[in-house]
Amino acid sequence: MSTASIGRPIQRTESVAKVTGTARYAVEQRTDGAAVYCAYVPATIPKGRVVRVDTSGGEEVLAILWHGNAEKLGDIEDGELAVLQSDRVAYRGQIIAAVVATTLEAARDAADTIRVTYSDEESPDNTLSAEHPSLFAPESVNAGFPTDVTVGDPDSTLSSAAHVVDRWYSTSPMHNSPMEPHATTAEWSNGALTVWDSTQAPSGVRDDLATLFELDPSNVRVVAENIGGGFGAKGSTRPNAVLAAMAARASGRTVKLALPRQALFDVVGYRTPTINHVQLGADTRGKLTAIAHDTFQQTSHVFEFCEQTAESTRHIYASPHRRTTHRLAVLDVSTPRWMRAPGEAPGMFAVETAIDELSYAVGIDPIELRIRNEPDVDPASGNRFSSRSVVECLREGAERFGWADRDPRPGHRREGRTLIGTGVATASYPVLISPSSASAQLGADGSITVSVAASDIGTGARTVLRQIAADALAVSAERVELKLGDSALPTAPGAGGSSGTSSWGWAVTKACRQLVDEVGGSIDDAGGPAQVSVETSEEIDQQKDLARMAFGAQFAEVRVDIDTGEVRVSRMLGVFGIGRVMNPRLARSQLIGGMTFGLGMALMEAGNTDHEFGGFSNHDLAEYHIPVCADTPDIEAVWVEEHDDELSPMGGKGIGEIGTVGSPAAIGNAVYHATGVRVRDLPITLDKVLPHL
Repeated sequence: MSTASIGRPIQRTESVAKVTGTARYAVEQRTDGAAVYCAYVPATIPKGRVVRVDTSGGEEVLAILWHGNAEKLGDIEDGELAVLQSDRVAYRGQIIAAVVATTLEAARDAADTIRVTYSDEESPDNTLSAEHPSLFAPESVNAGFPTDVTVGDPDSTLSSAAHVVDRWYSTSPMHNSPMEPHATTAEWSNGALTVWDSTQAPSGVRDDLATLFELDPSNVRVVAENIGGGFGAKGSTRPNAVLAAMAARASGRTVKLALPRQALFDVVGYRTPTINHVQLGADTRGKLTAIAHDTFQQTSHVFEFCEQTAESTRHIYASPHRRTTHRLAVLDVSTPRWMRAPGEAPGMFAVETAIDELSYAVGIDPIELRIRNEPDVDPASGNRFSSRSVVECLREGAERFGWADRDPRPGHRREGRTLIGTGVATASYPVLISPSSASAQLGADGSITVSVAASDIGTGARTVLRQIAADALAVSAERVELKLGDSALPTAPGAGGSSGTSSWGWAVTKACRQLVDEVGGSIDDAGGPAQVSVETSEEIDQQKDLARMAFGAQFAEVRVDIDTGEVRVSRMLGVFGIGRVMNPRLARSQLIGGMTFGLGMALMEAGNTDHEFGGFSNHDLAEYHIPVCADTPDIEAVWVEEHDDELSPMGGKGIGEIGTVGSPAAIGNAVYHATGVRVRDLPITLDKVLPHL
């Protein structure tokens, strides 16, 4: 009987622990000594200097830290981690002091009432524009992609094209806001530091803390047993981990620090707002002759971060003349960071909306127009794709969604006081794989343990890695015990870039196969215990020069109230080409989650910049709106069969982020089809629709 685990909808390994409340998170860990609590003091000015902090506290207060008495940290590239190292206030909400107290209530009360004296206060410059005087071209953008790429002569080609779309599009700041806030428990013992941290990258946090506190990495341990979501905001070391470790050393006690919800809008990152100038030139048949995508976004004075907003435009459509650029404005804001599908999500909203506009200008069905511009090879590199299923996804989705019955004329389908429309958009996301280590051990009693310092942020990594290990060992998944979420385990990259399963799974597969060889070819016939440890850097370096990407087609149906302008999504369908699916149950969950992210981006999510006082004015979940179940009545995610032998040994492409890409554009295109109103600035709120109905 087959023992194959990959491809089976096995339920989550930790599901019972989570629903019964026994799964422990970062500030719920039991420690050796009684814990004390830390609360931070945010800057109440947008720009200036901290002159003095009142360090007198009540009898429950153990320590008050500020730059005047905080320990000096080692140098690190990320300026947001230089906590309490300077008197400079770079943005409203920045950590400028911290209180350690015996109770959580005492710590928060002291932090709320502490007196801070400022100087050199200035009004903030925090308005992004395409003409901002500080705009510059960074050396590269996120993930090391080139800042600008020009092929041919797009400007002259645009001037002579039969059809031209020349439009500006924008997306608002967005906040990750996972269910579990950023949180850390920190403990020092004999000069060694242990932190229980809500992070996507235990190994990375270990290395950063070792640098900051000038320790050997072997004297730092980071445990991330369970993570209540991250979406990129926990993809790198955040200030809460640094502050908790500082507070623990200053007080000599185990310290617990959970950031309040408002802090997640200030100090842990957010998706930058983007401005996109997209120009498309096409001939009379709808074939693209030129694509230009110029992007503008913001960064902070503390640390430079540039999202790769135009990167996806380099790969998705064939065109002989292309230009893609990125420009940054340095503002009095906190540093933007990763948020689910960074670059691709806002960038493809702009391009896929422009493509939809072109389809109406040329008079060609939006799906047919995309198919006509399908490239034979990767337009950016000239390399062939390891596999590419855009056309199959579009056609499969069209059949499932009933696209053939669609009246192409905008504003013509109506039920009572409701206008109904449908839209489509293409999605893509790169296949990223990083070197990873793993170990596999066979015990004397026949037990099997596989270890890797991966992080399960709610995606089901524990479950999928057990399945991968089981197939490599030719045993059932029930026999495999998986250890992860601990930097003491074999070093691994963080959970991000939809690369976790491919990166960790490659190392797990290699370790398990070597274990089988070590014991003579069969785990069940092994004569004794054995253990192997591996790393995958050499195999990854030897991969062929191929374009590796996941793809999808997003479909949306919306209903727009004629009297109020309210937009409701009645149906969403995503069809994806994501290689081999490890676990259908978990894959569907991830894809639907990503599509729901896209719905929020399209219709409701917007961080409102406070131009007078700095920061964001809607910094809680009462005013920053995210989708709930009532907003997604009918949402479906499926995938086409895609066999790709050129990827990792498992053949998967990553699923965490591609569900987000394309869905905002599909919804926006459906709004236009329903109403004839083209909204180019997200989110699509009723005030942008109603005046034009």
